[in-house]
Amino acid sequence: MGEIPDAPVLLYVWGDARLLSRPASAMVGSRNHSAYGAEAARLLAGGAARAAVIVSGMARGIDALAHAAALDAGGASVGVLGNGFGVIYPASNRELYERMLAHGCLVTELPPGERPHAGAFPRRNRLISGLAAVTVVIEAAPGSGALITADFALDQGRTVLAVPGPITSPTSLGCNKLIQQGAKPALSPADVLEELGLTLPDSPGHGPGVNPPERAVPADLEPLERTLWDVLATEPRHVDQLVAAARADTSSVLTALTALEMRGLVRQEPGMRFSLNVECGMRNAE
Repeated sequence: MGEIPDAPVLLYVWGDARLLSRPASAMVGSRNHSAYGAEAARLLAGGAARAAVIVSGMARGIDALAHAAALDAGGASVGVLGNGFGVIYPASNRELYERMLAHGCLVTELPPGERPHAGAFPRRNRLISGLAAVTVVIEAAPGSGALITADFALDQGRTVLAVPGPITSPTSLGCNKLIQQGAKPALSPADVLEELGLTLPDSPGHGPGVNPPERAVPADLEPLERTLWDVLATEPRHVDQLVAAARADTSSVLTALTALEMRGLVRQEPGMRFSLNVECGMRNAE
């Protein structure tokens, strides 16, 4: 934090201050999020919290979801306030405040009792990105505070990732633009942890974030089919995520997925999500 431009002279910390020295990822997004954004926040924050601290801004929406998902996963989270201690804002976050103090920490550069005001939030955003080596934008409409945080992260020399979303969704326009400008797509918790030099800890079973059984790659795949295979090798993906990861148009991706599905290599799941056919993958490996 001390090396960022305009670093705070004083930082108030309430809770476990040791978390501030651990590898961390900031996760930010819209207050008025979509169902897709909420799902992405829970997936990324909950998964990444198994190995890293999750930092966010204690606002309604994506911020609160990211904090809660990290705590629900048994991880830790740091909340950066736009007000002083002794003021709970928004009031609907009272229960989250209590959980954060029990299993994480809250930080602010404002003195106790200072109430939130419009000018405090952009300055808070520079602290969110400054406390983390990686900033993930989960959903952001043009001009949103989450994009301000991304700009601060870039100015601070941090890595920025963004969750790709439907081109028809206003809350994904900012994320899609970030990816277009060179931000890396955040498609899984492993993508976030990789930027921190971390990996997901081993755990039994084959749930999200757990390495799947090794699959042999068919030798006769077309280039786009091979790209989709590699992306699906870790976990199921939504078609929009596959389009972003492959950097191809939707029509080409759907054509390639259909070809893979007809060969029994890929299967479609509800909600336009796709996954590798595990049984076929295991037969190929044999």
